[in-house]
Amino acid sequence: MKNIVLVGFMGTGKTTVGKLIAAETGMTLLDMDTLIEERAGKTITEIFAEEGEPHFRTLERELAHELSLTSGNIISTGGGIVLNPDNIADFEKTGLVVCLLADAATVLERVKNDSTRPLLAGDKETKILSILDSRKHLYESIHHKIDTSGRPSPEPTAREIIDLYRSFQS
Repeated sequence: MKNIVLVGFMGTGKTTVGKLIAAETGMTLLDMDTLIEERAGKTITEIFAEEGEPHFRTLERELAHELSLTSGNIISTGGGIVLNPDNIADFEKTGLVVCLLADAATVLERVKNDSTRPLLAGDKETKILSILDSRKHLYESIHHKIDTSGRPSPEPTAREIIDLYRSFQS
């Protein structure tokens, strides 16, 4: 049984949609950011502050490789997983990789009260526009994409991914 790997910018709905898919399919949801925090014994914000983004990306790369060797899981990745093409290549070997997209206004609305995102410290809107612009081509390069902007709930997105997964499995 292949994995379902959810990638996309922060605030696109990866974890929320992953939970819905897990509830529907009985598959286990593995949230990479949560796993990294548990293993490091500190929050991602603390990892960034104390050890820097390059260290975090190393932890992320190691975990991506490890999880790509599993099967039957839903893997919710961090927004920067696409920065290392090896992460996506590994995940594509054993899973259906789906990129969730959202426009900057939607992302800002979803994360405006979230203080746990170190890359958004300061002017959130400016940071979102800048990071989203720099990563857009990476997200767009993922074969399966779903735009979650303007969707009133995450359920249709979850259903679309489950249907895609079932067709992918057969």
